[in-house]
Amino acid sequence: MSSIEHYENFPVASWLCPARLRPAIVALYHFARTADDLADEGDAPANQRLADLAQYRADLQACLGMDSGTGLEPHSSARPNSHTNVHVTARAPISTRWPQVFNALQEAVQQHALPAQPLFDLLDAFEQDVAYTQAGQNYRDRVELLDYCRRSANPVGRLMLHLYGVHDATSLAQSDAICSALQLINFWQDRQLDVQRGRDYLPEGHTLAEELVFARALMAQGAPLVHRVPGRAGWELRAVVQGGLALLDKLDALQDQLGGDGTAWPRPRLHKSDALWIAWRCWRM
Repeated sequence: MSSIEHYENFPVASWLCPARLRPAIVALYHFARTADDLADEGDAPANQRLADLAQYRADLQACLGMDSGTGLEPHSSARPNSHTNVHVTARAPISTRWPQVFNALQEAVQQHALPAQPLFDLLDAFEQDVAYTQAGQNYRDRVELLDYCRRSANPVGRLMLHLYGVHDATSLAQSDAICSALQLINFWQDRQLDVQRGRDYLPEGHTLAEELVFARALMAQGAPLVHRVPGRAGWELRAVVQGGLALLDKLDALQDQLGGDGTAWPRPRLHKSDALWIAWRCWRM
């Protein structure tokens, strides 16, 4: 990783990333990281979190040169579709709350013609997290959970593929599978802490053991993407995939040792001692 910290859905700007793409990747990282913090960090009440995210959404609209009165609300059909690229021709009037985020993001949008919908989808997911936690609402089934992943995780992969010039349908589907798998793995890795915070991602009627198997199958579905992404980025993607699978191995071991629903498990982590094994698995892909 680079000097910035790791955000679980974002492989950010390692030495494997081409230098020309690093500013855009870092800008996207800080956009997602800041929104995640608004939704999840500190002791602010839910209403304040939602108000902050609404202001953040308005700043994104300004950053993209959109009129805040265009009706671009969460899940609105008026939002640009996934093929819409936003070309900013003049500096938009952005609030003074997060200038370091939106100034850099605006430059990335200008330089790379980034699609708008993945950015709005990420905000939809953060707002949903706050609303579900406030209401004590759980996920009814896996379909509903994967719909959340479609907005919380998959946009990251699609933005990265856009930067690398990969746009075919097969690659996009494989990216979605990898990103959703990584999101699910993160849920089960953090299950104890999330439940303590009043947030439970385990679908009703499902066991954690079933969901670990499903996450592994989803990762396998997406793994061939490593051969479709060009250059060093393909090797970074190998590390992302194998790192996720290594965490799944640790979760499987906890399931075998402790059983239960994961709420009493210690949080598994990757350590330096795992690096050689992960590197070997990357080479074998």
